[in-house]
Amino acid sequence: MRLRYFALLSLFASLPATAITFQTRLEKVEWKVEGDQFECRLAQPVTRFGSGEFVRRAGEQATFRLKAGERWMGPGSATLLAAAAPWQPGRGDISLGVVSVGSGEIPFNSSQQQAARLLSGLLEGRSPVVRHRTQQGGEALEVRLLPAKFEQAYNDYLACTAKLLPVNFDQIKQAQIGFPSGGTALDDLGRAKLDIILQFLKADPSVNRILLDGHSDNSGNRLTNRDLSRRRALAVQEYLQANGVPAEQITLRFHGERYPLAPNTNEANRAKNRRVTLRLEREAQSVAPAAAPGEAS
Repeated sequence: MRLRYFALLSLFASLPATAITFQTRLEKVEWKVEGDQFECRLAQPVTRFGSGEFVRRAGEQATFRLKAGERWMGPGSATLLAAAAPWQPGRGDISLGVVSVGSGEIPFNSSQQQAARLLSGLLEGRSPVVRHRTQQGGEALEVRLLPAKFEQAYNDYLACTAKLLPVNFDQIKQAQIGFPSGGTALDDLGRAKLDIILQFLKADPSVNRILLDGHSDNSGNRLTNRDLSRRRALAVQEYLQANGVPAEQITLRFHGERYPLAPNTNEANRAKNRRVTLRLEREAQSVAPAAAPGEAS
């Protein structure tokens, strides 16, 4: 049965096609797994084209993309398929919709749902296929990955993803630490958020500036609210420093009731406004003016 599998696939690869087809010969197919705490990649080099790869960032699910050595693909919409193998009669191709193709080395990134279906298709013996048109002349173009040798590589990829951090930089570069009860002490949810941020900071030393902006609702007088916002920012600062963040990397500011997230018209909105905004910056980025601190809902 295994010999029949290889014979049929080799025959399929040699069949004439109306499209310009990029596909690695079966005997040369390989999958490569690379990654670290921030990102894992599962890729198959494609002869004369570049590669097709699944990329999973920390805190996210995988997407699928092509990397092109030359600008083969013109702008527009390409069709993405989980194509049936020729040795599985009766199974049709599964269309996964379209992807928007742009310029550059990486012309597109699929959705997470499309990538998940391609991965499950590879485990079933299906091929990820991208169909589009060439940059010059508009001829039909097809890029095909083969499922050969996939299972072991997929297991290695899963081992890589198990070591990913729970979040990536884009997800935590701006965060809210809430004080919904109206006090100045961190609650369990606030500490849990800070623990995730601290885990990332220990893994990524390029993040070397933390801006803390304390806020309050408008329940008290202006001086009281300003002091509450200061004490909330201090509570976050002290927690960070107690867990290894150098004091010189932290900038603390407090604004009282001046920058509400929501109108102070009811208790739920006032609870949202009792917060500290935490912003992470890398290397030599400048500090934003205190009059317009960044917010995240």
